[in-house]
Amino acid sequence: MSGFRCLDDKCILGVMTTLLDRAMEAARSLPPEMQDEIARLVLKIAGGEGSPIALTAEERAAIAASRAAASRGEFATDSEVRAAWAKHNL
Repeated sequence: MSGFRCLDDKCILGVMTTLLDRAMEAARSLPPEMQDEIARLVLKIAGGEGSPIALTAEERAAIAASRAAASRGEFATDSEVRAAWAKHNL
């Protein structure tokens, strides 16, 4: 999906990836409070609003374990990824 985004008198052409476009379309069907939570997360990730998300010690440990597994070349198979998405109805 593409379109123009304008700030003040400057406009740029913005292109959204297919996956992001699908995610935004799915979010449109959610209740307003859930849409707002998704918007807040996207803005934080993109650096457009607020401070970085604070991680718990458990989250930091999980990230460290994931990085170590990636360094060893241990990745989920396509079927494992599909199963994880299906488990959460995504």
